[in-house]
Amino acid sequence: MDIYTLDDIFKLDRRFRANLINSVSGIKSANLIGTTNTDGLTNLAIFNSVMHIGANPPLLSIMIRPHSVERHTYENIKSSGYFTINAVNKTLLERAHQTSGKYPSDVSEFIMCGIKPSFSSLHPAPYVSESPIQIGLRIEEEHHIKANQTILLIGRVLEIRFPNGGLSEDGHLDLKKLNLLGVNGLDSYCETGKVKVMPYVSKQSLQSS
Repeated sequence: MDIYTLDDIFKLDRRFRANLINSVSGIKSANLIGTTNTDGLTNLAIFNSVMHIGANPPLLSIMIRPHSVERHTYENIKSSGYFTINAVNKTLLERAHQTSGKYPSDVSEFIMCGIKPSFSSLHPAPYVSESPIQIGLRIEEEHHIKANQTILLIGRVLEIRFPNGGLSEDGHLDLKKLNLLGVNGLDSYCETGKVKVMPYVSKQSLQSS
């Protein structure tokens, strides 16, 4: 096996190190985060850091890089209190990736990348019309990570949208049917699909085995 110690990792080229550490944890969901600024201008950025926090109440989080430069997504969420999470599928892939570019604060990635927004009466943040899974959230908590100055934003789910027929009887969304993509690292996109559904493991089944 190849082995990299902490000292080895620090000695790596900056871009190589970023690719290694971003990809070593495996495939993550690819999502577009939609926000609006105080003037109502829409903003869109691709993220690979969406994480489940809890189901009751329904909470999801995103990780924001250090606020040492302009972070339009973070600033918009702080000012408006709302954001959307929009899953990326094959149809959106090229345009979604283009949102990772550095655009001025007065330029909308929706317009620049040819992505159509849609809106809900429940909150002001824009959805991605073509996204197969659209989630509207209100900011709930903010945590600053001392180790590297990143920011964990936790949002409370206000609304979930997905196509008819995308939900199974047990509550699972069919990722393959919705053509969802994952991302390994910063720019390597992967297809998703169900391999097998395993049964719930109870204390009784553990004892009997």
